[in-house]
Amino acid sequence: MFKTRFFACLALAVPVLYYSPMLQEWFGYTAIGFPGSAFVGPVLGVVIFAYGGVPFLRMGAVEAKSREPGMMLLISLAITVAFVYSLAAVVFGIGEPFFWELVTLIVIFLLGHWIEMRSIRRASGALDELAELIPQTAERVTKEGDTEEVSVEDLEADDLVLVRPGTNVPADGVVEEGTSNVTEAMITGESKPVSKEPGEEVIGGTTNRDGSLRVRVTATGEETTLSGIMRLVEEAQESRSRTQVLADRAAGWLFYAAIGVAAITAAAWTAAVGFGLPVVERVVTVLVIACPHALGLAVPLVVAINTTMAASNGMIVRDRIAMEQARELDTVVFDKTGTLTEGEQGVVEIATAERWDDEDVLALAAAAEGDSEHMIAQAIREEARERNLSVPDVSGFEALEGRGVRATLEAEAPLPGGDSGRDDEVVYVGGPNLLRHLEVDLGRDLEAFAERAGERGQGVVYLVRDGGAVGALALADVVREESFEAVTALEELGVEVAILTGDDEDVARAVSEDLGVDTYFAEVLPEDKDVNIQELQHQGELVAMVGDGVNDAPALTRANVGIAIGSGTDVAVESADVVLVENDPRDVASLVRLSSKSYRKMQENLVWAAGYNVFALPLAAGVLAPVGVLLSPAVGAVLMSASTVIVAINAQLLRRAEI
Repeated sequence: MFKTRFFACLALAVPVLYYSPMLQEWFGYTAIGFPGSAFVGPVLGVVIFAYGGVPFLRMGAVEAKSREPGMMLLISLAITVAFVYSLAAVVFGIGEPFFWELVTLIVIFLLGHWIEMRSIRRASGALDELAELIPQTAERVTKEGDTEEVSVEDLEADDLVLVRPGTNVPADGVVEEGTSNVTEAMITGESKPVSKEPGEEVIGGTTNRDGSLRVRVTATGEETTLSGIMRLVEEAQESRSRTQVLADRAAGWLFYAAIGVAAITAAAWTAAVGFGLPVVERVVTVLVIACPHALGLAVPLVVAINTTMAASNGMIVRDRIAMEQARELDTVVFDKTGTLTEGEQGVVEIATAERWDDEDVLALAAAAEGDSEHMIAQAIREEARERNLSVPDVSGFEALEGRGVRATLEAEAPLPGGDSGRDDEVVYVGGPNLLRHLEVDLGRDLEAFAERAGERGQGVVYLVRDGGAVGALALADVVREESFEAVTALEELGVEVAILTGDDEDVARAVSEDLGVDTYFAEVLPEDKDVNIQELQHQGELVAMVGDGVNDAPALTRANVGIAIGSGTDVAVESADVVLVENDPRDVASLVRLSSKSYRKMQENLVWAAGYNVFALPLAAGVLAPVGVLLSPAVGAVLMSASTVIVAINAQLLRRAEI
């Protein structure tokens, strides 16, 4: 609405300015005349007032009715007084009208409020994104054993459904047949796919990966876990209190000041010279100068520049109030998986038997895992690629269910360190089940390594060759290099860091120790994430939540500042106040610094925009009239416009700030 009215009024304001006698005199030009050209300003001024000024009049009426005067009421008062005075000047010839000042006021106010409204996002899209996780249809198994496609809405408790590989689970339930790995990261925050066997629960909206499952439905519709998350998001959105903007408070104070000065001016001038045109001109000048022309742009201009700077530094600001609050943060809570970590398994440490080195073990393990699609195999191969290792040739790959893999080294296959394979030499890579199956003894060093890795919540796989374990590889969700810098930068800013994760205690503790973070919450379900944020807030802390998954959505919305990793799910992005496009946790510290510098600029602009009235209002009232200094309404409008220019220049200085 503000955008439409701004462009319409801007177009209409151009001829008003062009035909303004004062502007013609100032700039030394003569407007093209035609019959009735003298009425261009008054006619279009009436149109602009009626069309562009109406929103402010309506909002001003609301402020008056609620007895909470603010910017809208002050704007309404200023444009109404200017309009009535100018109209009376044309109709009754009682003075010089200033329609060009009036239309300029309205156009600038429309622009300012359009910019302001654009900076405030609506998070209602988060619920739609959550709903999209549930498929529209499901394959229900009939009593005869066949399947029929039905709407998810038609599912009932105790129905049996077939969940094929690569599809989403349609409702909460219990596995009756089949085994598979299910990705639950978007719901529980668990970084690793979870193995599902008969008797285990599955959650609606999670993704079945590699096997078919027959699931007995236990909950549908509003009773599902995902629906519970949606309710939490909705409640958190509704619970966000409206923070009053500084400019509104300043405008409220200025309203009373303007009314007071105008009343005193009217009384003093009436007593001195009697009521007449001079008194009206003094009162109008006071109200026009008091008009928050600069005040109306003091915050939106900084917000516009702030938003541009944030975007150029990899941050999309969706909620202006949250951006302002970021400077006051006490605690930043990071979701672990995909935020502080890579969100996928990686080799974090290697231990070897005597006469073997890390690269020997890694190269041979990568060779053995060459044909495997398991996420552990992918992590081992990726580590070998990053180290540019030469991987020996193998054949006869075989996956050993529940144990690992087996492969045969090709004859004379070269190995790192000058060793070579022998005919039919078999190598194995697998976990503890493989060792038990092959009756392999780890040895003291490798066993101690495995124990340490287990204490840190890391998984361990072993390389077996010549009937013995020659190496062990610890795998975990790898901590990102940027995370160390992010934690350090936030602590330097006086902000405490905490970690929130659905992973188990050992994993959470290990990551916290790596990053030097004292506070962490482990094995946290979606509803607990929301509760943890509330608990911190109840302790009087201003909290930011940084996350990337569906399970983070309630906490992102509940937090004072919700920050989503841009590569995360659409739900997380829709629930957040700020989105980190570059997927870089270091940008959180940049956000805090930008918020602080932007707020300082807002304060400076507000001080000037309202503060210049301390000097301008007395001049407008005529305190220097005895010495010949008397401001006309038009000059008052010029002074008020000059304050706007100063505010604009000061806002532009924000671009030089380093964040």
